[in-house]
Amino acid sequence: MKEDTRPSPDPLISGAEIARLAGVTRAAVSNWRRRYDDFPQPAGGGTNSPLFDLAEVRAWLAGQRKGQDVSAEVRLWQSLRGSYGDAMVEALTAVAHLLADDGARQDLAPEVVEQVREIVESTSKGDLIDALSERFFDATRRAGSDQVTSPRIVRAVQHFIGTVPADARILDPACGIGTLLLSIGPATGASRYGQEADVVMADFAGLRAALTGHAPTEVRAGDSLRHDQWPGLKAHLVVCDPPVASPDWGREDLLLDSRWELGIPSRAEGELAWLQHAYAHTAPGGRTVMVMPPSVAYRKAGRRIRAELIRRGILTHVVALPPGTATAHSLPVHLWILQRPDPHGVTSVRMVDLTANAPDGPLAPEPDQFVDVPLIGLLDDAADLTPGTHVAETHRDYPAEYAALREELTAGLRTLHTLLPQLTPGSGPGTLDATMVSLADLARAGLVDHNDIGEPVSASDQLDTDYLHGFLRSPANSRRSTSASGSFRLDARGSRIPQMSVEEQRRYGAAFHALQEMEKSTARLVRLSADLTALARDGLTNGALNPPSTHE
Repeated sequence: MKEDTRPSPDPLISGAEIARLAGVTRAAVSNWRRRYDDFPQPAGGGTNSPLFDLAEVRAWLAGQRKGQDVSAEVRLWQSLRGSYGDAMVEALTAVAHLLADDGARQDLAPEVVEQVREIVESTSKGDLIDALSERFFDATRRAGSDQVTSPRIVRAVQHFIGTVPADARILDPACGIGTLLLSIGPATGASRYGQEADVVMADFAGLRAALTGHAPTEVRAGDSLRHDQWPGLKAHLVVCDPPVASPDWGREDLLLDSRWELGIPSRAEGELAWLQHAYAHTAPGGRTVMVMPPSVAYRKAGRRIRAELIRRGILTHVVALPPGTATAHSLPVHLWILQRPDPHGVTSVRMVDLTANAPDGPLAPEPDQFVDVPLIGLLDDAADLTPGTHVAETHRDYPAEYAALREELTAGLRTLHTLLPQLTPGSGPGTLDATMVSLADLARAGLVDHNDIGEPVSASDQLDTDYLHGFLRSPANSRRSTSASGSFRLDARGSRIPQMSVEEQRRYGAAFHALQEMEKSTARLVRLSADLTALARDGLTNGALNPPSTHE
């Protein structure tokens, strides 16, 4: 077979990699694309994540004198991208096997092997793997993927879990490339255990742990829910950023599984299956930290399991993290912290609402951002665990709000009677029928027009609009204008109003206007009464308000 001597194509790089290459921000690269007509055109990728030919980019940067020397690490990443394309986990795993010198067969190109050896002459193997892992996270973040737990989530877990004993056993049953598993607890001393459904990711996570000095660590491949690789393990700390929920998490095959001690999760509650799997591996007195979508806190399907978590004193914290903490979206995510209950049990759940903070802002909550909710306060029909609901309710000034609403309602009732017109006896029902004229006739005479929303209004000083509207809403005209479905619509052909002088029209118009204002005020007072009653009942039942004393 004739050897192919054609040169291999230059690798494609992203905008972020161009920024690193040039030593500028990503915004600067975006600005160059807009300002310079000769900036290289995309050679691949999509509209939202274009890729550019490395040789063309280098030539352009040199011509514009915007480039800088390319680091060996950048050249290595670019070479791996050129060889492996989007299969970068395979590329990183191949490099990790090379660094581990474990004899595993590698498919790395000779120039890549040479680049790796060049780099490790001046830096450690662990630093190189960490740098490549960071670049992989940055690439997945730009693509909107959740393959890797974001550094912001790692930071939040580290903050809320606090100190981890040096001899702790740590488990992550959905460890990915090991980001969360290797970031929690001391680098040495703690025993780490991981499981990952993706075989290549599991392989890389184990190699990464060994190369970065996180020993002892063992990562096994397999679906944790269907094929648990650590059946007898009880860990001091279980951390888990579970995969995106899927209805195919194995419910039908696992209905009799002993892990569902809190209840069998529904097909839509895969996150609660992961939670119970993690809790099943938690040693007595140990803790579980779960990264959860906010909807799990209130979805009806998971109410019974949430209530059981509360009733047994297992749940200790629910933390709503700031929007933007996760990688693939800007929605807030929650941390649920569980503990194998001690003999004394848990009496309350700490609710922390950080959703008003910046994603890189402080994680220590201000006094008005957390509240300890007694278990009994969570055991209602909804068993809602949304922190914002409980934090806002607790820091609500019930007495001041009740006093203000009560005064507003009282003032509205005092003024309501002033809106009701004093009406005197008339000539009797039917006495105005003889002088009726149709709305269509008034329109033909140029006395009626229609406003922007289609309502008839006076177009002449001979006709009063309030008078017109009042009679158009009479019972007789309402019957003519009401459809079979019950909706009301003025009928220009059939509606009729009596003929009167302008002075008489204005007298009637003033009375109709007063009645309309009274209707509006009454409706507002009804809404206000409902709000006030709900506030009072809520305050009396949660202890924020007291009933009046007997002498008041």
